[in-house]
Amino acid sequence: MKIHQLIALFLIILCGDSCKKEAPVEVDTLAETVIKPAVQQYGYVLDDYVVQRDTVRNGDSFGKILFDNKVGYPTIQSISDSVQEVFDTRRIQVGKPYVLLKTKDTTAAAQVFIYEKNKEDYVVIDFKEDPIAKAKSHPVTYVEKEISGVISDNPSSTFQKLGVSVIVAYKMADIYAWTIDFYKLDEGDAFKVIYEEKYVNDTVYAGIGKIKATHFEHRGKEVNAFRFEYDSLPGGYDYFEEDGNNLRRAFLKGPLKFNRISSRYNLKRRIKYYGYKVRPHKGTDYAGPIGTPILATADGTVTKSERRGGNGNYVKIRHNSTYETQYLHMQKRIAKVGDFVRQGEVIGTIGMTGNTGGPHVCYRFWKNGKQVDPYKQDLPASEPLDQELMPVFDSILQPLKRQLEAIPLPEQDEDNIISDMIQDQTTNQNI
Repeated sequence: MKIHQLIALFLIILCGDSCKKEAPVEVDTLAETVIKPAVQQYGYVLDDYVVQRDTVRNGDSFGKILFDNKVGYPTIQSISDSVQEVFDTRRIQVGKPYVLLKTKDTTAAAQVFIYEKNKEDYVVIDFKEDPIAKAKSHPVTYVEKEISGVISDNPSSTFQKLGVSVIVAYKMADIYAWTIDFYKLDEGDAFKVIYEEKYVNDTVYAGIGKIKATHFEHRGKEVNAFRFEYDSLPGGYDYFEEDGNNLRRAFLKGPLKFNRISSRYNLKRRIKYYGYKVRPHKGTDYAGPIGTPILATADGTVTKSERRGGNGNYVKIRHNSTYETQYLHMQKRIAKVGDFVRQGEVIGTIGMTGNTGGPHVCYRFWKNGKQVDPYKQDLPASEPLDQELMPVFDSILQPLKRQLEAIPLPEQDEDNIISDMIQDQTTNQNI
């Protein structure tokens, strides 16, 4: 090896890694751009509009709201006429929230009106071009809950102590209307319930959903009820015992939640005002404050909903080929001709229309076209579940029955205070 080669080798060993040429480091001189996802709601990209959120106030109307936001009256009338089948713009209510989507130009003119009917349902009226109205619903999550309790005073206070909506108690009272009198419960009666709570967009509480199954112990008797949904059932569902017997009877005892009879069916009634002449009363009067909800006493189809003579506002329902019922002197009729109504559904409210001396509902009961006294009829029970449906019902019943049995009842302490015991299980989203 020549001398100059030896010197070069020595210098490489001496300087080591410091003699290696470092690769240039690339420096990104541009700051990273953070791209925010577009905000979408009601089916629109909100970033494309000026968004105005407000509440309907006293004196507001659909026309006034739009006119105040650069929409002319001819256009407003055209919008109202075009969307009437989906939404009656005259019926917006004070206190309801709404949203306006407006242009981003200097006019800031409204192009979309969104009206929140309730926590779940809303209406979108889009008038950027031809007016279009669509009824929509927010995504709803159903959260399954299990509760158990022992009656210490009354159902309302019991559920309050549990921290559970009293609506659950009301729904249970409807299920057991013919088997357990919820207004005459005993201290120590026990219950278990599997039910659902509704949440809009996973967070906003929207009330009580379905009662899926219940267990009730009253005066030594245990009664279970299981919800069964099937297309062929009137109204799409009902509640049955394990053997398929329906918990309902064909007719409720009366058309009010709390029935107080003020005048009975009496074909020999004499009235002082008419000189004690016989004036037959072919109905049963139930007294209550004006505005009290009137309930359909059985499933059926509304055949009349009108105001006529001494009857005032009334609704008549055909239940089958044998039975019809009629509800007179209403303040307000809710059920319309052709509607199918379920037992216990509100069909109107108590009033004083027609010939009446005070607020009440005159309940008339028809059998084979003749008015009769409902309290002297041997009314039928509801039909049990069809045997062909029992296998389907049993497949739904068994897991619910096991779930009910697994829910422990709380122990009563010396003061009969109920211990709360709530377990949550989130079910799949619906809608």
